[in-house]
This record gives sequence, structure tokens and C-alpha cells, in this order.
Amino acid sequence: MSAWTWRFEKSDGSEVEPAVTPEEFTTQGDAESWIGEHWKDLLAGGADQVHLFEDTTKIYGPMSLHADTDTESEAGSEKAEA
Repeated sequence: MSAWTWRFEKSDGSEVEPAVTPEEFTTQGDAESWIGEHWKDLLAGGADQVHLFEDTTKIYGPMSLHADTDTESEAGSEKAEA
């Protein structure tokens, strides 16, 4: 059985201890649901980005934990002008 785990990093790629201790997940969906529930606490605790691993294989990352506010504000201003 595969184990899905997260690696937590600062924006420079250095590993940090997460503010919320994750479990080992048995599915990718469980791991992604967990990060969706805890990303704000992780960000507040010093993690800027994460990588997802299945056992020792990196599936993806780095994925930023910072909200993409620039894109949202640009979309809002385009709607206002239209």
C-alpha cells in the first residue's frame, strides 16, 4: 500500500516543520483534502509551499500556500471595466 506525504518548505526551498502535524495518507485524495483544510494554519506557521509524495516519488510541487490575490483582483477590475 502506498503512503502519501507532504513536504513543507519556505519559499527558498528549505524544509520546515509544519504547524499542523499531518498523518500518513492512504490516498492522494485524502492528502489533498487534508491540505485543503489546513493550508491557512500551515502558512501562518511558516510554510510557504508544499510537495506531495507517493512513498519516495514526488507527484507534484512546489505548490504555493499563498492565496493568489493578484489574479483575483485583476479579474475583478476587468469585470468592473466591462
